[in-house]
Amino acid sequence: MSGTSQFALLKTRRFLPFFITQSGGALNDNIFKNALAVLIAFQGSQLAGMNSDQLINLSAGLFILPFFLFSAMVGQFADKYERSRQIRFIKLLEVLIMLLAALGFWLQSMSILLAVLFLLGLQSTLFSPIKYSLLPQVLKVEELVAGNGLVEAGTFVAILLGTALGAYFIAIPQTGTQIITVLCLAVALTGYLSSRYIPTLPACDSGLTINWNPLSESWRILRNLASQRTLLNSVLGLSWFWFFGAIVLVQIPSYTINVLGGAAEITAGLLLTFIIGISSGSLLCHKLSGDEIEIGLVPLGSIGMTLFAVDLYFASPSMPLGDGVLLGQFLSTPAVWRILFDMVMLGIFGGFFTVPLFAVIQHRSPPNRRARIMAANSILNAAFMVLASVMAIWLLGVGYSIPDLFLLTGVFNAVIAVYIYLLVPEFFLRFLAWLGTHTFYRLRVDGHEHIPTTGPALLICNHISYMDAPILAGATRRPLRFVMHHRIWRQPLLNWLFRSAGAIPIASGERDPAVLEQAHASIDRYLAAGELVMIFPEGQLTRDGSMQPFKRGVEQILSRNPVPVIPAALHGLWGSRFSMSRQQTRLNRQRQGLLREVRLRFGAPLPAAGQSAESLQQRVSELYAQLDMLASAEQDAASDS
Repeated sequence: MSGTSQFALLKTRRFLPFFITQSGGALNDNIFKNALAVLIAFQGSQLAGMNSDQLINLSAGLFILPFFLFSAMVGQFADKYERSRQIRFIKLLEVLIMLLAALGFWLQSMSILLAVLFLLGLQSTLFSPIKYSLLPQVLKVEELVAGNGLVEAGTFVAILLGTALGAYFIAIPQTGTQIITVLCLAVALTGYLSSRYIPTLPACDSGLTINWNPLSESWRILRNLASQRTLLNSVLGLSWFWFFGAIVLVQIPSYTINVLGGAAEITAGLLLTFIIGISSGSLLCHKLSGDEIEIGLVPLGSIGMTLFAVDLYFASPSMPLGDGVLLGQFLSTPAVWRILFDMVMLGIFGGFFTVPLFAVIQHRSPPNRRARIMAANSILNAAFMVLASVMAIWLLGVGYSIPDLFLLTGVFNAVIAVYIYLLVPEFFLRFLAWLGTHTFYRLRVDGHEHIPTTGPALLICNHISYMDAPILAGATRRPLRFVMHHRIWRQPLLNWLFRSAGAIPIASGERDPAVLEQAHASIDRYLAAGELVMIFPEGQLTRDGSMQPFKRGVEQILSRNPVPVIPAALHGLWGSRFSMSRQQTRLNRQRQGLLREVRLRFGAPLPAAGQSAESLQQRVSELYAQLDMLASAEQDAASDS
């Protein structure tokens, strides 16, 4: 998708019908849930003989209960059977559920309406493992972030629209329930019709034997997830986001009335700002990461979520602004704009946090078990949301205020984030690489397709500056195990970082043969494990901008490990702040602008057999010459224009 807007996906049959189907389901859920919530608030005791608070909590539990009961089972179905047919069945079920809702409204039966809510939760449970495991089947790897961004944005817009429509129409005297019925049926039918255009998708594990015991299957998929650290922590990260969101968003109505002193319409305004934020953040992920699955955005998202949750505490007034303050008066209060800004930014950074995590799970999950991994995600998401509700009720019950809750959630978010990044340093290391390359450079990369998605390979590149390694780390989807000089590796402030990245210290045989032997053993171990090892065969930074002769060490590595060699060339870094160039004059830096343009090109894999240091240097030199010609041609074209 390089150079293409992510919205181009909405013009394709492989994505648009699914997008409409998914967004329609979210819209219908929220129309009905919020219409029922209003109905309970005003007529709960009359229709069911229970107070509204009891019914609201019961309804929330009924909707989320199927995620606990059936996620593991439906994850198996999603992996075993063709998925487009399953989606059509699920959307047809939604039509039937809406017909049952019509009966409930006509009979004014709260029992039927609560049963409908449970069935909608069941329908969402059936759809959830399919919708996220389907995307890698219909999208290319470089489209996953864009596709997930659109799905997340569409989902939250649908939530907002459903919330507004459900609450508005049900309040219309006499005809409200009829309007809701017609609207829900229309949305369900539209979703079913769009589902018929989703392309046929082959089953991922047709030989799977279904385990009909939901408890044992739930335990099994959670145990399997726990054995894959990156996937587990990605799922836990998403579950934490739903915990965070449940804490913050559920408090908005009470926060509006009791803390801000605003009217009910202010609640919708605060929710709107958050949803605008998370939709924007979800879409911005593609802009910030390009065609990459950039997990470096995840730490950025967690930092922003903490900062703005804490600031929401400090921005909250110590006394309400009034009693039932209307929107106009509310917006005329300068302090309110800080609260609105915090809500928008919470949403934006929430998008940065979630979209890459979804893409990581989809990309790294084994295709034949992807739906079951997404089912495990659904189970943990639901568990974290229930835990958030319990914790909020307890904290508010022992005397904490809602702003206190925001502060504690922000602090907890920082603690959880640090814990996850210590367990899986790849997230934080990619954040540092992304931050460094986007702070100083405008990076253009070609040849991603030459890097194998799995299996061992040796990546070689010319060495121009101290930023070469972070640039290469940020430009590849797979973790790189860098071979680096042992003296740099031992730097006190950087050693933890290099250890976490799995960097390999190396020295010449003359200076330290023990370090050299250990380095070769580490390289052999990483390649045997199917890792991607990165070396700079020149052995040192260039002093004059030209490529230095490649050392024979690369031949020794390949003689013991006959793995594919991926040649790469970096261009545009000579003369930069982090190179050995002495020509870094003020005028030279001004000509480069704020972001220096850097090009990186990966070449086609080379077989290990028959390669020498000279032949590998020749291939890297050819790639560098191609980039040099391209840069010169673009400069000439710019001068002519």
